[in-house]
Amino acid sequence: GHTRLCITPISFHTENLGGFLYLSPSVTLTGMSHRPPFAPPSAARFHRRRSSGTRDERYRSDVHSEAVQAVLARHVESNVAVPMPSKRRSLVVQTSMDAYTPPGETHTLIHLSAHLGSTSSSSSSTQSGGSGNAGRLADSLAHTHLSHPHLNHSAPPDVTGYSSDSSHSRPHSERHIGTIARNTQKYGNAERMETGDGVPVSSRVSAKIQQLVNTLKMPRRPPLREFFVDDFEELLEVQQPDPKQPRPEGAEMLAVSGEALGVVTNWPPSLEAALQRWGTISPKAPCLTSLDTTGKPLYVLTYGKLWSRSIKLAYNILHKLGSKQEPMLRPGDRVALVFPNNDPVAFMVAFYGCLLAEVVPVPIEVPLTRKDAGSQQIGFLLGSCGVTVALTSDACHKGLPKSATGEIPQFRGWPKLLWFVTESKHLSKPPRDWFPHIKDANSDTAYIEIHPLPGNHSLLSSTPSTSPLSAAETIVNVLDFKKDVGLWHGILTSVMNMMHVISVPYSLMKVNPLSWIQKVYHFKAKVACVKSRDMHWALVAHREQKDISLSSLRMLLVADGSNPWSISSCDAFLNVFQSKGLRSEVICPCASSPEALTVAIRRPVEDSSQPPGRGVLSMQGLSYSVVRVDTEERLSVLTVQDVGTVMPGAVVCVVKPEGVPLLCKTDEIGELCVCSVATGTSYYGLTGMTKNTFEVFPVASGGGLVSEYAFVRTGLLGFVGPGGLVFISGKMDGLIMVSGRRHNADDIVATALAVEPMKFVYRGRIAVFCVTVLRDERIVVVAEQRPDSTEEDSFQWMSRVLQAIDSIHGVGVFCLGLVPANTLPKTPLGGIHLSETKQLYLEGGLHPCNVLMCPHTCVTNLPKPRQKQPEIGPASVMVGNLVSGKRIAMASGRDLGQTDDNDQFLFLSEVLQWRSQTTPDHILYTLLSSRGLVSSSLTCLQLHKRAERVAALLLERGGLQEGDHIALVYPPGIDLIAAFYGCLYAGCVPITVRPPHPQNISTTLPTVKMIVEVSRSACVMTTAVICKLLRSKEAVATVDIRNWPPVLDTDDLPKKKPPALYKPCNPDALAYLDFSVSTTGMLAGVQMSHNAVGAFCRSVKLQCELYPSREVAICLDPYCGLGFVLWCLCSVYSGHQSILIPPVELESNPALWLLAVSQLRVRDTFCSYSVMELCTKGLGLQTEALKARGLDLSRVRACVVVAEERPRMSLTHSFSKLFKDLGLHPRSVSTAFGCRVNLAICLQVCVCVCVCVCGTSGPDPTTVYVDMRALRHDRVRLVERGSPHSLPLMESGKILPGVRIIIANPETKGPLGDSHLGEIWVHSAHNGSGYYSGYGEEVLQSDHFTSRLSFGDTSTVWARTGYLGFLRRTELTDASGERHDALYVVGALEEAMELRGMRYHPIDIETSVIRTHKNIMECAVFPWTNLLVVVIELEGSEQEALDLVPMVTKAVLEEHYLIVGVVVVTDIGVIPINSRGEKQRMHLRDGFLQDQLDPIYVAYNM
Repeated sequence: GHTRLCITPISFHTENLGGFLYLSPSVTLTGMSHRPPFAPPSAARFHRRRSSGTRDERYRSDVHSEAVQAVLARHVESNVAVPMPSKRRSLVVQTSMDAYTPPGETHTLIHLSAHLGSTSSSSSSTQSGGSGNAGRLADSLAHTHLSHPHLNHSAPPDVTGYSSDSSHSRPHSERHIGTIARNTQKYGNAERMETGDGVPVSSRVSAKIQQLVNTLKMPRRPPLREFFVDDFEELLEVQQPDPKQPRPEGAEMLAVSGEALGVVTNWPPSLEAALQRWGTISPKAPCLTSLDTTGKPLYVLTYGKLWSRSIKLAYNILHKLGSKQEPMLRPGDRVALVFPNNDPVAFMVAFYGCLLAEVVPVPIEVPLTRKDAGSQQIGFLLGSCGVTVALTSDACHKGLPKSATGEIPQFRGWPKLLWFVTESKHLSKPPRDWFPHIKDANSDTAYIEIHPLPGNHSLLSSTPSTSPLSAAETIVNVLDFKKDVGLWHGILTSVMNMMHVISVPYSLMKVNPLSWIQKVYHFKAKVACVKSRDMHWALVAHREQKDISLSSLRMLLVADGSNPWSISSCDAFLNVFQSKGLRSEVICPCASSPEALTVAIRRPVEDSSQPPGRGVLSMQGLSYSVVRVDTEERLSVLTVQDVGTVMPGAVVCVVKPEGVPLLCKTDEIGELCVCSVATGTSYYGLTGMTKNTFEVFPVASGGGLVSEYAFVRTGLLGFVGPGGLVFISGKMDGLIMVSGRRHNADDIVATALAVEPMKFVYRGRIAVFCVTVLRDERIVVVAEQRPDSTEEDSFQWMSRVLQAIDSIHGVGVFCLGLVPANTLPKTPLGGIHLSETKQLYLEGGLHPCNVLMCPHTCVTNLPKPRQKQPEIGPASVMVGNLVSGKRIAMASGRDLGQTDDNDQFLFLSEVLQWRSQTTPDHILYTLLSSRGLVSSSLTCLQLHKRAERVAALLLERGGLQEGDHIALVYPPGIDLIAAFYGCLYAGCVPITVRPPHPQNISTTLPTVKMIVEVSRSACVMTTAVICKLLRSKEAVATVDIRNWPPVLDTDDLPKKKPPALYKPCNPDALAYLDFSVSTTGMLAGVQMSHNAVGAFCRSVKLQCELYPSREVAICLDPYCGLGFVLWCLCSVYSGHQSILIPPVELESNPALWLLAVSQLRVRDTFCSYSVMELCTKGLGLQTEALKARGLDLSRVRACVVVAEERPRMSLTHSFSKLFKDLGLHPRSVSTAFGCRVNLAICLQVCVCVCVCVCGTSGPDPTTVYVDMRALRHDRVRLVERGSPHSLPLMESGKILPGVRIIIANPETKGPLGDSHLGEIWVHSAHNGSGYYSGYGEEVLQSDHFTSRLSFGDTSTVWARTGYLGFLRRTELTDASGERHDALYVVGALEEAMELRGMRYHPIDIETSVIRTHKNIMECAVFPWTNLLVVVIELEGSEQEALDLVPMVTKAVLEEHYLIVGVVVVTDIGVIPINSRGEKQRMHLRDGFLQDQLDPIYVAYNM
């Protein structure tokens, strides 16, 4: 079979993969002059005045002209000011510009918080920026602000609109430093660009795009019609065809045939026969001349030499590899040919040697390194071809990478190869009687072309007559002789026709672009094979040379003539070289493809009066696959030239690119198919793809077949015009389908390069490909940035490229990235390796230096924002405990029975006195040091005595009254407990406060001061060390010591006890205040009465089965919530021993907590998420060492995580898995849920301090999987594990005794049914009794602490927790035989974000973001105006920061249907976390808006 190798899914043709190597320094290009440097590149570009004389006049149409100023002003008015990303100094590539810029001026941080200066200078002209309208980017993008070190940031962020404040930028606008003019010579058509194919683009396009950029407005593409089914089945919009879109109107096309193939008599029957004939008849005739890098002939290979050396090599291949009995190669085996581009002679000998030996040559590129881009794919192909031998030249063999032993290493992904050097001196002479078998043309495989395509003998025998070349001519070949047109004309056809090939190596072209023209003149060549880039380079280097003439040429074959962008090169080349004897009819563009070889070629005509065919087509029409002729005045047009007529003996038709190969209409663009004897016949080893490509039977609209013979798909898009002329508009593999319209990658490259081309990006170093995001293709553009362009230049260039592509092609770009020069993966000839570039982009390995994402403009298929439905009101049917057919979501813990001795006491102080009398020596508390040793302990009597002395101190020195508030500022330990009970003994109300951090006084001390003030504390009690700290210089600088109430040091207590202990009489009186700061940064104190304290302790005692002989290890912060209750209160009430482990000690010794639990044989332990995380991260690699130290956790019955959030399942699972080997039972790890809510008002917090703790006598905590999309709509929909969009939720523990729970609608306050999402309301004896505001305004008291349902049970008083969750009755039963009701907490109402009408919980988005890349350590999200801001902590080098922006944007789009507005990349440790391990997202937001994060990079998505 006639075979082809390809890689699935990426078949890569080098010539499609982008431009060519850089020009060497000796080649000067117009338009590449460096941009004159400006003083402050950071000055606000909106305000820069154009002052005459500051710039070279050639750049007049640049962004600094008045027209662009006007456009940018209009952009500001239409709310589309694009904030430039801010970048840390170390990330900015240090460039030559720094010499001109005062260092203080360049560092511009632009952030969203303040105002954008509009172009007018009056500060009163403000416009309101409709902040309610999510569709407008007003709120999101316009608040840019240039911050300078001397500007003050105290102004609050203005979210309403823009106030213009030009004072920031005015000082800069006048300051310019003299520009440096560069002299660059011009030729006729100077401003010229290249597409990714290296095809130069006409400057007319450039001028038009310039004109377009100047008049650009923001695209107003309407979003698609959207819909939902079943309210939360979010269906993404399917593109509806536009009724106004152009449709093909012509008749159905007919297949077009080329002229009949004549039979030439006396012609060699095959390629080998031709070689034998010319080698014996005229051995002196030159066959191939190779040139060195100076252009001098290096070696002339004659036909005689080629014949004799090929025979010698054939003999050696067949007889000298392996043994006589077992030769390595047999006829039909595949052999790799590895030859460099400057050695065509050795390649030609090896190629014909293989043909004579009847083995199949597979030419490949020389691998440069072990991990060369794309070489893995080549290795895969060699393996699939069964290649075991590689032929190479001596020089090439020496240059291959070697291991230390001198062996050639196995390249990554390659099969094991035997390397065989083909030089004659290494070969043995064949015996006289040996002669190769010369066979006629047949259908065996002749050779395999690895990028594109294989040939066979029938193909080759017909080539001479299909290609208009005649015998014994001289041909100059600039193309790569290993593949495509270069191989067909330079190696195969030339031998068939006994021609003389002058092979011009690529290395010579780089040094002297005119070399091929000089060779045509020197050898009087009749034919030259070039690409349009060779013509373009010759133009650039041309200087009125005397010694050149092109009059001998009868055919200038343009190999990439089918690329529409080659037309300008052809025109310009003809224009300049007509005076050198070039005739217009000589230029012959041809269309070829790997599968079908040459499809069409324009043949030299004798009659030069007939001009070649031209078509100016509308790009909009092309995107709908319709041919519409336009005028050259229009902006978005594509000019195409014909590539001649169909090849002789071939039939061509145009079919629809996708689906059934239906014939196209005459005015419709489709894929060209060819039926001819001269095409490839298969992809090697890929039968399915072969069938779809090489065995196509086009169908007419009537259903009949066009021909009984199979056609081959060429991969070329185009149409057949009048007179049978073939026009090509693009390639299949550059095709990008965006919402039903087709765009060609080359066209987009051309547009991008036409925007101020050479100043920012290298010509030809630009890649355009598409990625699938949210079920549609999205365009990604990646270019290499010149090292001398400044940040602002590049950013401006990027934003203008986006505008140009949007207007010309009517399509948005998803991501535009600039990478440092020379970093994109190259193909062996220096083009861009597209598939590898795309792979790097997807993996986050491109390391761009600038990125601009535009998801807002190009993602139009998001589901519609949700409209809130009116909920069921009191009028709905309610029968018993059913709401609309559902059981009402209610649950309760067991009853609080009164049985114990200590239950006779109403007050905790009485319980302590009773214990000090009945069990004076029973140890209640043991405190451990960081080394795991007991640092102090307290018995009942010792605690009673210490408390008495504290009370005496308060009454004597403090002179305090009954009911005064006292702030206890202590480190976690015994002193805190003694001080607490001392306050109770003195009749005062204690408030526990976390002490300031000695290393961070300036941020922690104000919180302490605030709690002392808000709680109206009459005095502060603390230790001597903290007393000293409060008086230190740093503390006084933060908070003046004179502003504090009296500070009492309890280290030296009076020896005597107070005259009488305070006897409380009212159980509803205040026992203590519980102050805490919520995750949203609100401070509030909750009043806890003596009644509530007693009920709380009794409830915990019952749930955890606590009694004096038990020991409990507590590793929690003792300042608020359940942590405080367990640390200070429960032991006194229940009499069990508490082993206290301050979490702060774990920082120096992470194993402290678990070692203590193991050594003291503790059965119950409590910890926080931060402690669990510390153990998981800190001890992950030490489990074996800990086992050796005797760590055994098999006795642990309950390890409870105390938290006020949704259970972190991934963390508890990791913890259980990690310590399973040390005996920890996975079932023992569970969670507790307490809540301390505060909404936006500083008054309201902790409603009930603890709702449920997982106890012992209940079923295991259950896990359910809910649909995340339903959750956004406040619905609960259970799904199977592992289904898409599923979110695992773990039950939050068993409901405490004496606690009742109901789920209510937070808006209507109506009860909800089972498995419905709503706010958790709680009724229990230990609810807080209200907020302590200190100012007498109990505003939210009634709503939060004394709410009632709007219908149903309207008499019970509930407290609202502020958390969303649901109840679900499970199949399990609890101790009393009742079915168990599981409570699932979803998240806090105040943390939830309302975006696009849906409710999102930050943790869900953060989980998606952390999963996107291994270097994202932590993430936090928050909304700002109506934008989503994502902050990520990067572990790794700063160079990787920008890779994360596209990955994060894509992940959030795919999983949550949200567009990320801002991505902030920071160092590790920037996201603030409170003592409970919860992220402080609002603190982070304030830090971001006030520019305090020092981010590595901030990207503003457009």
